Amino acid sequence: MKTMETIETMETPNLNPILYKGRPKTENGRLPKEIRTYDLLDRLHIPYERLDHEAAFTIEGCLGIEEVLGTEICKNLFLCNAQKTSFYLLLMPGQKKFHTAQLSKQIGSSRLSFAKEEYMERFLDITPGSVSILGLMNDTENRVKLLIDEDVITGHAFIGCHPCVNTSSLKIKTSDILDTFLPQIRHPYTLVHLE
Repeated sequence: MKTMETIETMETPNLNPILYKGRPKTENGRLPKEIRTYDLLDRLHIPYERLDHEAAFTIEGCLGIEEVLGTEICKNLFLCNAQKTSFYLLLMPGQKKFHTAQLSKQIGSSRLSFAKEEYMERFLDITPGSVSILGLMNDTENRVKLLIDEDVITGHAFIGCHPCVNTSSLKIKTSDILDTFLPQIRHPYTLVHLE
């Protein structure tokens, strides 16, 4: 755990330096989609550590959060093809650059772009800034295909992600996400290699 002196020098303002094990003691002030996330993780017996913080909308805004969590927050990009008929959630290391053409070629989809907010809310029940692999629990019709950069799997024992809201962040074992969470919600994934 970081010292208070370390916490005060972090870039994320109003960061609660307490790292909790598991869900909040009370549901007061928590959105139903956040509580549903904890319910599912608990039902699957997936342990997690939780950090509450002020809303973080970007990877840069998560730098202080990463320090306290002790793991990198993954970048989650919600993408679609030009026809808006295929939707993708790309999970990649937070500090890695994203190149559309490189991914498009690997998955055989031309002209990938960021999908509109309306699709994000409809399929994943999340809003911009809160995109998370955990949002796939809300995609009961499997409209969104999961793509995972191989560096997430080979280089990260833990995944840092939001519980469908960007005012908390979780630290979960990568193996628990891959071997328990994804099979339970019936979402296979495709490994991709991004330079």
